[in-house]
Amino acid sequence: MSKLLPDDIAKLLPPLYATENIDDPVAHVKLFTPDSSWSWFLTEFDPVQRLCFGFVIGLDQELGYFSLHELEAVRGPLGLPIERDLYWQPRPISECR
Repeated sequence: MSKLLPDDIAKLLPPLYATENIDDPVAHVKLFTPDSSWSWFLTEFDPVQRLCFGFVIGLDQELGYFSLHELEAVRGPLGLPIERDLYWQPRPISECR
């Protein structure tokens, strides 16, 4: 169980590589730092490795892999943890840019 990605939400995410041939995959979950400008939009998830794939907005904007375990340990500049956007509605990655 993860505060960032509860089991009931994690099981709704496609497995890794499931959307690699889709031009505009759906971002099912949005994570963000409340005290900086970083955001992670999850399109795929492997619950065994706790590895995510999706769109990241930070120093740059890119698609890539990121570890849920590492995100749970990250703190922003004011010491605040990453949060899940509780009001996020799934939408294509093109609408997240």
